Amino acid sequence: MEKRTFERVQIMADLRILSLGAGVQSSTLALMIEKGEIPMVDAGIFADTQAESKETMEFLNWLKSKLSYPIYILSKGNLTEHLLNTDFPIAPFYSFDTNTGKKGLMLRQCTNDYKVQVITQKVRQLLGLKKRQKVKKGTKVEMLMGISKDEVFRMKPNRLPYITNVYPLIDMNMRRQNCIDWFNKYYDKTPPRSACIYCPYKGDKEWKHLKKNNPEEWKQVIEFDKKIRNNSRKKEVEVFVHRSCKPIGEVDLDIKDNQLDLFQSECEGYCGN
Repeated sequence: MEKRTFERVQIMADLRILSLGAGVQSSTLALMIEKGEIPMVDAGIFADTQAESKETMEFLNWLKSKLSYPIYILSKGNLTEHLLNTDFPIAPFYSFDTNTGKKGLMLRQCTNDYKVQVITQKVRQLLGLKKRQKVKKGTKVEMLMGISKDEVFRMKPNRLPYITNVYPLIDMNMRRQNCIDWFNKYYDKTPPRSACIYCPYKGDKEWKHLKKNNPEEWKQVIEFDKKIRNNSRKKEVEVFVHRSCKPIGEVDLDIKDNQLDLFQSECEGYCGN
């Protein structure tokens, strides 16, 4: 395998943090840091929505055991309970208006509320800041993001001026397959794709994987999908986790899906990597 080196000029940062999603890219990044192929970080942060798959959480525990630097696993709360007990869903469910026949995609706020904010709060804590305390002028934080060359369109500046998002995998010209190859060179496993079990951005390939490999979680998704329709604020608007706007348990997942893989292109690098 081609040797790739990280040559980006480092800024003088007060804090270097790995945004850890426990998927292929960020897990590869985490271990490249451990092996010294990328400069060391002060910590990694994983924001747990409490809706991740058992497969992901088991892998995360394995990954944590391989790292010498601290990994903080933090949670704002149970996203599932939030979604089932609100009139205003914050997840990007697919909607179907029974009056007009129009389909739509609801606004996504779950990543910000249950991922980004959790990580940002921990960064502030690591900087020694108290609640509502202003960040000292000149403070610089590097946030290492697990986004690869084939996902360059996902690169975004951080919303906070004192945090700079950096993309070592892109700087090293590494694509997702390069990450898998690197991982398999050293370890006898491949990281799973991480996301909430009912994430609407999943394509049929991911749904089929869940159905085949974790029947219990598949049953949970079917039940969750039913409940979000019962909780819809506008009864004429039905919501679904599958893009077909059909109950997930009734969807034929063997039909070739030529639609865009939204799972790969969303959640700002905090999910699915």
